Amino acid sequence: MNFEIIDIEKDAGIECIIGQGNFSIFTVEDLAVKLKTTTPSIEFGIAMNEAKPRLVRAEGNEEKLRGAASRACLDIGAGHVFVIMMRNAFPINVLNAVKSYPGVCGVYGASENPLQVLVAVTDLGRSVIGIVDGTAADSIETEEQRSERRDLLGKIGYRI
Repeated sequence: MNFEIIDIEKDAGIECIIGQGNFSIFTVEDLAVKLKTTTPSIEFGIAMNEAKPRLVRAEGNEEKLRGAASRACLDIGAGHVFVIMMRNAFPINVLNAVKSYPGVCGVYGASENPLQVLVAVTDLGRSVIGIVDGTAADSIETEEQRSERRDLLGKIGYRI
């Protein structure tokens, strides 16, 4: 067995959700509908790896995001993995809808941060072991930083 680190290529400000599902020919379309009906202003691309016939299936309402999601799925290469690239929505807006879909087995992560996917490679194929979501914390927030965080939440509509 070997391990690979896959860097997820995406533009700044693009939110990304990576998960694993089943029945790709159906799931990729249904998740596209769920994304659009959950957050009507969302722009997105979704792609999902099909184990047989070994190709990436893709949907979405924005071609550049659809292409980015497709390339990420192809780079990851693991069967039944899906990648959602989106803007005009945060993962918190769509995660429950995505996770509740019967064809979704689980979500590895969801973030705007730089992402790396840890992939194990065996004789049979590839498997996602987990993701690296951004950089490691190196300090505890101060009261000033806490105040800035709360101000930011108010500015984007999520006041505590």
